[in-house]
Amino acid sequence: MNTLPRLSSLALLLIVLCPSLTAAQTTATLAGTVVAEGGISLPGALVTVIGATPELRRETTTDKQGSFLFSDLPPARYSVTALATGFTVTRAIEVTLVAGQTQRVVIDMRVTGVTETVTVSADRSRASTAPSMLSLAPADVSTVAGAAENVFKVLHTLPGITAVNDFDSRLSVRGGGPDQNLTVMDGVEIHNPYRLFGLTSAFNPETVEAFELTAGAFPARYGDRLSSILTIENRAGNPARRAMGSATLALTDANIIAEGRLPGTSQGSWLVSGRRTYYDVVAERFVNADLPAFSDLQAKAVWRVSGGGQLSVFGLKSRESTDAEFGDVGREFAVIRTKARNDLVAVSWQRVFGARVASRTVASWYLNRDDIDFDGRFETGARRTNAPVSNNSESLSNILFTRQLSVRDTAIRQDTTIRLGRSHLLDAGVEAHVLATQWGWRIDGERNPGVANGSSIQGGAGLPALLDSSRDSWRFGAWLSDVWMVTPWLRVEPGMRLDKTSVTGGASLSPRASLLADLTARTRLRVAGGAFTQSPGYEKLLQSDYFVNLTSADDARVGTEWARHAVVGVEHTVAPGVVARVEGYYKSFRDLVIGRLETPEEIEARTSAYDFPASLAGEVPREPQILSAPVNGGRGNAAGVEVYLARQSVSPADRALTGWISYTRSRAEKTMYGVTMPADYDRPHAFSLVANLRLNAAIDVATTVRVQSGFPYSPPVGVRVAAVQDLADADGDGNRSELIPQVSRRLLVWTFDQGGASNLNSARLPRFSRVDMRFTFRPGWKNRRWQFYLDVINLLNANNASGFDAQLSYDPAADRPQVTYERRNSLPLLPSLGIRYKF
Repeated sequence: MNTLPRLSSLALLLIVLCPSLTAAQTTATLAGTVVAEGGISLPGALVTVIGATPELRRETTTDKQGSFLFSDLPPARYSVTALATGFTVTRAIEVTLVAGQTQRVVIDMRVTGVTETVTVSADRSRASTAPSMLSLAPADVSTVAGAAENVFKVLHTLPGITAVNDFDSRLSVRGGGPDQNLTVMDGVEIHNPYRLFGLTSAFNPETVEAFELTAGAFPARYGDRLSSILTIENRAGNPARRAMGSATLALTDANIIAEGRLPGTSQGSWLVSGRRTYYDVVAERFVNADLPAFSDLQAKAVWRVSGGGQLSVFGLKSRESTDAEFGDVGREFAVIRTKARNDLVAVSWQRVFGARVASRTVASWYLNRDDIDFDGRFETGARRTNAPVSNNSESLSNILFTRQLSVRDTAIRQDTTIRLGRSHLLDAGVEAHVLATQWGWRIDGERNPGVANGSSIQGGAGLPALLDSSRDSWRFGAWLSDVWMVTPWLRVEPGMRLDKTSVTGGASLSPRASLLADLTARTRLRVAGGAFTQSPGYEKLLQSDYFVNLTSADDARVGTEWARHAVVGVEHTVAPGVVARVEGYYKSFRDLVIGRLETPEEIEARTSAYDFPASLAGEVPREPQILSAPVNGGRGNAAGVEVYLARQSVSPADRALTGWISYTRSRAEKTMYGVTMPADYDRPHAFSLVANLRLNAAIDVATTVRVQSGFPYSPPVGVRVAAVQDLADADGDGNRSELIPQVSRRLLVWTFDQGGASNLNSARLPRFSRVDMRFTFRPGWKNRRWQFYLDVINLLNANNASGFDAQLSYDPAADRPQVTYERRNSLPLLPSLGIRYKF
């Protein structure tokens, strides 16, 4: 078979915005560079520009610096692709050239591989992309209905990927937990990729070159996670001018970007961006409170040096704060103060050595700190008598909670690719991390009666009242893989990864392999699998729903978590721009770290504090609680089938319907404490539709539709008599620390009975459905640099339930109240207006 058409069919499209207009000339110039992963220049690559007609086609090859030049091109819209042995295009470029313009572009290529990858890249892709690689432009991330310019919200609409709730940005990938996902930006691990309590992301889509989520069976170059890898590559500044930029203004936030060519250089560039929310500025005019505020500043500078080298420096400074008081201090009130910071400095050196070796070294320093101070008293509905009219003071809960956590990560990463002949491409590397982590809190008052798992980070009963835990550790990883082109239509990629960490003191080997076969010119088969490990660490717990104390006496027994992945998929190009994919997967987990159950001695010590009369002895909670002491006591599995159909633009026509539709049928379960139950994010059915219709050059209409099964949850099994500390020595026995039955107006006060471990995830939330709409208008002023949009989240105002708040209500037919439920964590109908301008 001819390999050139097959490789060229992997081309992706990059939309380049903000062309400048001049009228002095009748032709245009296109210049650029072809680079491998990490920005390493590729000499000898074949570059092709294709216009709407056959006469608008040109070809050239890159020079020793990886650069190319097309001069005297007629003004038109072109697609630009590249071809190089052993590499595949991650993104082609769609660019509109105007007379007198010199446009500069960068074409990215990756080592030919066969891993499961979902991509949100800096450009559109053609239908002939690599298997399972789904491409969207960051401009699309900014325009997907309901996504609020948050890449994680876009990822929530892709097959196998689930949002943990309606508000949060965290991901569950193919049944795994959010702590099992790794985020890497420019080669640096980002331990907290969310901002404003998960409402938005740390990544500015206007400055991103590519987002790429590897949803399963990822290659050996990444490790220390069980489920997925999200990689982000920030783009360099545009060196076409000394200075240029854009600005976006919405009702709640602003985003400004400036970029250009470094002074004294021809190829070096700089880029600076800043974002800020102003909920606090608007709200302080109406309430005496500073609502959550977020701001960040990013900067990147790139220097290209002779001999094929490139030096880049990236910096990030992010701050969040809240200072708010609500309610009446005399009765119900809440005072919340938060401060968070995220700082990052990274230096990257990339170099090619001839035509066979490429190297990238990244050194970084990362810091995440997060402080919370909460004091409140409010009615929870978790305690009441069975009187027709309840005394509200029965259900008032006092909570005082302070928390401080920090993660500091000093790391270095070295990647090297070596081409051995025409059939083999080796990928080898090492990484090392030195971590300083701290987690501390103080919890006074009642715990959350609505959570059944005592290790829940939402105030579980098994969490210690006082915690001051610090853990310094190091982690090392090394990998080697070989992309072997067995025949022009068959490629395999065996690999091996070694991980070692001071937390467990042991090392682990993770073999992995994948295969890609071109069955026909339009159909591909893909098989991949392997072993994956994750070490315990506070940096993972930042995204977890549960907490385990890694400096407790039990920590010495905690080991590495393991998973095995198997993926089989078929992808078929239905028509130009239309791709269909069916993929099946299976994952198994073992040695998952969970909080252990109380021992019989610990149960006896806890229940001995209860001084209940014999008639109420059955009301003492004797089921073993889940503690924060860690053990490798969990296992599980997940399996599913994903169907995906996407249509992307393949021509420069203004009118086009683009988007995707997906359906996932899956099952995920876990076994712990001797009970097999649905996994926390098991979602048997999930349907998504994302569409954007360009009516003309000025108007776009977009919609997002999601219909999904509800998650499992743990309902109370009933009610029991509430206990209260006998501060007044009501029974006259002289013991003021014991717990006695709570009484109000001579009636017993009741609270929830959460049952034992057998009740975990025993019920399911109702179906989730949401429709979002977005309308975009680009007037003809200034070459359509202005953009106005209206984004409406939850257009139909569906009353979804990301969770249930259990409440106690009067039951006239019983001697105790009944449990009722209220839906929570659901976004209402929420419109938003915004303006974007590029200068």
